[in-house]
Amino acid sequence: MCRHLAYLGPPVNLRALLFDPPHSLVRQSWQPRDMRGGGTINADGFGVGWYPGENDPVCYRRARPIWGDRTLPALAEVTTAGAVLAAVRSATVGMAVQECAAAPFAEGRWLFSHNGVVRGWPDSVVSLAAALPVRDLLTLDAPTDSALLWALLRHRLRAGVDPAEAVAATVVEVARAAPGSRLNLLLTDGRTVVGTAVGHALSVRATPGAVVLASEPHDDDPGWRPVPDGQVVVATPTVVRARALWGA
Repeated sequence: MCRHLAYLGPPVNLRALLFDPPHSLVRQSWQPRDMRGGGTINADGFGVGWYPGENDPVCYRRARPIWGDRTLPALAEVTTAGAVLAAVRSATVGMAVQECAAAPFAEGRWLFSHNGVVRGWPDSVVSLAAALPVRDLLTLDAPTDSALLWALLRHRLRAGVDPAEAVAATVVEVARAAPGSRLNLLLTDGRTVVGTAVGHALSVRATPGAVVLASEPHDDDPGWRPVPDGQVVVATPTVVRARALWGA
């Protein structure tokens, strides 16, 4: 299934997000609490994207388990950022396990992650893929459902669609084409994060000046709130709004 998180707020050390919490993303890679039938561990790659100041994001992605990467702990120790998107991957059977298949996917200011699965892949979404520019299909990051979701969403963003509307429309479109899909998406430009809860868990924790959206709470802070299934969340460090996807 995968696990992911997005953080916006005052600059923090990456180690404080990825390693230090008692149920950190690293721990979730080998001991997730709520996979809902989507596997047992998340060992098929990982990625971390962060925004150095006002610059476009930097991504560090690997095809190995996050716990086996010898570079990441030192990198996380010396890197701080006020906007981060990170994920650990559990590949759907039959899909590629390679560095470019690990989230976050990136273009310009955007970082994107998908926690879930598109049911009936690839046949269920052939008609959706056919509506994309051929170049987008030829340059997919990887032959996976997550990479296609990113291409569908990115196509809307390039056309100038509002990010929250683009995410909602993509989820609704794919859910109709592939019923039963799990479509927990995270999209950020470093200032706002958009997340969806469809078929899987998503939680949000807002503190003064900061917000975290995550597949699972990484600690026992009572401030964590579950996002109801079928909702899209739009969050900044100071405001969190949610609404229903269906009928969006």
